[in-house]
Amino acid sequence: MSLTFEFASPTPAPAATPDRVTLFVDVILPLPLPKLYTYRVPYELNDNVVIGGRVIVQFGAKRTLSCIVAAVHETPPKEYQAKYILEFIDDAPVVTQPQLKLFRWISEYYMCTLGEVINAALPSALKLSSESRIQLHPAYVADGSPYPLDEKEERIVENLRSEDGKALTFTEVGDLLEIASFHKVIKSLMQKDIIFLFEQLSDKYSPKVLKKVRLAAHLVAGVEQLFEQLATKPKQVDVLLKYLQRVPVHHNEHLNHQGIEKAALTSSPHLSPSAVNTLIKNGILEQFDQIVSRFPLDENPVAQMPFQLNEAQVTARDEVMTLFGQKDIVLLHGVTGSGKTEIYIDLIRQALDGGGQVLYLLPEIALTAQIVTRLMRVFGSRLGVYHSKFSDNERVEVWNGVLSGRFQVVVGVRSAVFLPFDNLALLIVDEEHESSYKQYDPAPRYNAREVALMMSNFQGAKVLLGSATPAVETYYQARLGRYGLVTLSKRFGEAGMPEIELIDTRKLRAEKKMHNHFSADLLNAMESKIAQNEQVILFQNRRGYAPVTACNDCGYIPKCQSCAVSLSYHKHAHELRCHYCGYHEGMPTQCPACGSRALRTQGFGTEKLEDDLKIMLPQANVQRMDLDTTRAKNAYQQIIGDFEQQKTNVLVGTQMVTKGLDFENVSLVGIVNADSIIHYPDYRAHERAYQMFVQVSGRAGRKGKKGKVLIQTADPTQVIFDKVIRNDYLEFYEYEIQQRREHEYPPFTRMIKLTVKHMDQELAQKAAILLTQELADRLGRGPVLGPEAPYIFRIRNFFLQEIVIKLSREHTVLKKAKLDICAALDVVRDQKEYRQARLVVDVDPM
Repeated sequence: MSLTFEFASPTPAPAATPDRVTLFVDVILPLPLPKLYTYRVPYELNDNVVIGGRVIVQFGAKRTLSCIVAAVHETPPKEYQAKYILEFIDDAPVVTQPQLKLFRWISEYYMCTLGEVINAALPSALKLSSESRIQLHPAYVADGSPYPLDEKEERIVENLRSEDGKALTFTEVGDLLEIASFHKVIKSLMQKDIIFLFEQLSDKYSPKVLKKVRLAAHLVAGVEQLFEQLATKPKQVDVLLKYLQRVPVHHNEHLNHQGIEKAALTSSPHLSPSAVNTLIKNGILEQFDQIVSRFPLDENPVAQMPFQLNEAQVTARDEVMTLFGQKDIVLLHGVTGSGKTEIYIDLIRQALDGGGQVLYLLPEIALTAQIVTRLMRVFGSRLGVYHSKFSDNERVEVWNGVLSGRFQVVVGVRSAVFLPFDNLALLIVDEEHESSYKQYDPAPRYNAREVALMMSNFQGAKVLLGSATPAVETYYQARLGRYGLVTLSKRFGEAGMPEIELIDTRKLRAEKKMHNHFSADLLNAMESKIAQNEQVILFQNRRGYAPVTACNDCGYIPKCQSCAVSLSYHKHAHELRCHYCGYHEGMPTQCPACGSRALRTQGFGTEKLEDDLKIMLPQANVQRMDLDTTRAKNAYQQIIGDFEQQKTNVLVGTQMVTKGLDFENVSLVGIVNADSIIHYPDYRAHERAYQMFVQVSGRAGRKGKKGKVLIQTADPTQVIFDKVIRNDYLEFYEYEIQQRREHEYPPFTRMIKLTVKHMDQELAQKAAILLTQELADRLGRGPVLGPEAPYIFRIRNFFLQEIVIKLSREHTVLKKAKLDICAALDVVRDQKEYRQARLVVDVDPM
């Protein structure tokens, strides 16, 4: 059974134009401008116009930018004199026609500008500006370059070589060459792999370097004499024998040039690292660096399927395929550990066999580490990976790989929906319920799941939504019959659902039986599992050591200077930190208010749990996974890899540990403080709590071992716990959907949240009141709720006021309402006293 679909025909390029026809192009600038800007094409460049290609333009007095050509026509603008395009960068589109169509939809639906969409979609290295920078490619060797340089190129290269690691902005390049039109010179140097482009210092390219060794070239022909020379040095002989075993130069001396990784010799338990270094010092081995691609998949053949679907998976796969014949969207509702990923892989293979592309979306970068390893074994060089931990140049490499067809399957987080697909057959949205698919700041504030659904509509692709705990809105659509629904109710193989037990912390605290934040039951269970060489996951949805530091004498609590929140204590850095704006200061030794030294921390986060466990369970190897420990590029892979290889006994983490991770040796999961998740002022609070509890519980007992989940709560009588223990999603859904219907929340309405931000609290309130009045005049008072200050009413020195609008699901109602909202926003923006106010629109807030 193969997955084949018809694809919409791409929009044809404009017909060839006679040389002397005056052409104009509408371009999308990477700026928040409400309209497209029109430029004139020089006659001699008429044949170079490419819709979706980049051009260099001047915008304003001195600013130069690259932008995307959105349309070609012969109508000059009436309001202003069109400037000439300075240069064409591309002779082929970098943005496809389906992408342009999708970008327009995102702009209209999420009420933002096309420039904001382009700014979010394109990697920085594709967005050139006067402040873009270039640096010398680390692999460039002046005498070894196969490409000749002209005088201008030579001047740039010499300037970059004058100082190690030097970078030049585009403005500095123009000053150096003393010409205005220099972008072709930069493009030529990039094509010759002599320079790299980056936008910010954080994007500066750092190549992946392998340290390698090889036999000195003059010794290759005389290996036998070399052994005689080293006869009295057995450790060096062992190293040499190992090298020749890996690189048989006596059969083919040309193999020596590539050498082998130095680590293959120095990390071997049977070889002496000092012997390796002595051979290098004596000139027998040569050490050299080799820069390699971070996508070394080209050499990997496509592997065969390393697994067989079981009967339940085959049935589910066939049901999905049957439903794809009737509907474009199918929900795969499978309990945790039911083997959904294997079904995804089988469907991806069928889609590729049909000649289409596949996008596999994941909510968190942490998940890609495990999934990519599995997919590489199946799809090899056809697989690309796209997320924000990659450098800008790496993201461009994937972007171009999708354009060229090198990558037919892409695994990525939400930003992967912007990649230049034009032949999509299948989109998989794994863990579709996750709020991580929603972009909050800056605009566009899109939901990648909804964008994926629209991509499928534009490109004639099919969408598979997968989750053990589907979003209420998604399951509602499936129950109505708009989406297909396939259910997997049992775990893969012999694994059963974990046993879930509640621990009453209020009772234990009254009896003084709590050990810091751990019950005796949880500690004993952890000790038992560690003794059996099994692993434990602990979930606490708060990072840091403690959320509050307070003075016991006067009650003073250190707060952020820019936000209305207390500062969290981070013990490792010994500092107080704001989790909203990043402000930090040293931990005081005495109270700034009264001078007392009785400062105490209150509450606990993942860092404190890690610290306490190292004392309480000294035999355990504890590791933490949260935002603080995963900032480095490969930190996710390192932490997950250590846990998979059982170098770590206990993994303490925030919601990162709840999302689809698959560890076969985990038999115990502990939820340390369940109440903080349930009691939250949001209509989705119970849905999120249920999803989080079920998802983190699902990490236990996935490979045959009976799993156990211990949930610590001060109120075990809450209704939600009964549904979690029985894993009864349907009962949870029926209760939740009834609440939504009664109170007119999604999926029965659409919501738009407007946030007014101002550095003056009074002006923020006045602007919000005016906006509310304007909205009520246009929409009626019923749909308009607010204004009111949110729970965190000041962030980054801006005071906040929020207005929520509830609208009918009808498309015509929503479209008119958005026009009315825009008109109301314009009224506020036109008031002189509110010019400094920021008005934020969030469609379908989460």
